[in-house]
Amino acid sequence: MANIAFIGLGNMGGPMAANLVKAGHAVKGFDLSAEILKSAAESGVSPASSIKDAIAGADTVVTMLPKGAHVLSVWGELVTSAQAGTLLIDCSTIDVESARKAHELAAGAKCLSLDAPVSGGTGGASAGTLTFMAGGADEAFARAKPVLEAMGKKIVHCGGNGAGQAAKICNNMILGISMIGVCEAFALGEKLGLSHQALFDVASTSSGQCWSINTYCPVPGPVPTSPANNDYKPGFAAALMLKDLKLAQEAALAAGAATPLGAEAAQLFDLFDKQGHGGRDFSAIIEMLRG
Repeated sequence: MANIAFIGLGNMGGPMAANLVKAGHAVKGFDLSAEILKSAAESGVSPASSIKDAIAGADTVVTMLPKGAHVLSVWGELVTSAQAGTLLIDCSTIDVESARKAHELAAGAKCLSLDAPVSGGTGGASAGTLTFMAGGADEAFARAKPVLEAMGKKIVHCGGNGAGQAAKICNNMILGISMIGVCEAFALGEKLGLSHQALFDVASTSSGQCWSINTYCPVPGPVPTSPANNDYKPGFAAALMLKDLKLAQEAALAAGAATPLGAEAAQLFDLFDKQGHGGRDFSAIIEMLRG
């Protein structure tokens, strides 16, 4: 079993670290919030007083942080103390350029590195059913895979440095676009007198089927586990969807790619966020689309 340092123990990182403990790994964690650190300790994570304290003796370090700037700041500190050969895994969702800079920091310290953002939300983090999209060298992926398998059910090596982040933002751009399309369809169906169940029964088994309908239906009833049945309390907050759509637009601009639907989805979620709904589940955007 690995000796793992886990930096960032919030809504996603906390349950991910807990699953590493359940798998038999020795996990030492650090977070800026004393309350979060106390909660992690209750799940078996050994609390650390600092990043340096957390990584002492660790052969693997996992980070789960809000933005690219945070990752680069933390990794800049990590590489001053980490032993050569330490495996650094970043599971944050950040821009591709920052991910590649993090890999460069690791290489300079002779550490192995992987960008491995996740899909599956807080439910998947708690259940250990996340999908990991990994970018980095073959050797780093081989080392990381047993660790990632303790936190997820599907581990995909997407390519070299930054490829995991590229896959994540492309996937979530699809999700943001498809959720808006599904919400528009249900809002239109309501105006036309269709029941939610009738539209679901048709669309979920024919050419309109997609994850946003079949698994995460944005109206109450057809999928009992969807946030629509719980006042849109987030599995995946609208503010996080907006963050990912903005990352996709930044990447599209840098790459010279045309993403008109992605751009429109970003604008709609930006409006929804500015109306004060960023903390609600992203499927709650149906309420705005109803007008």
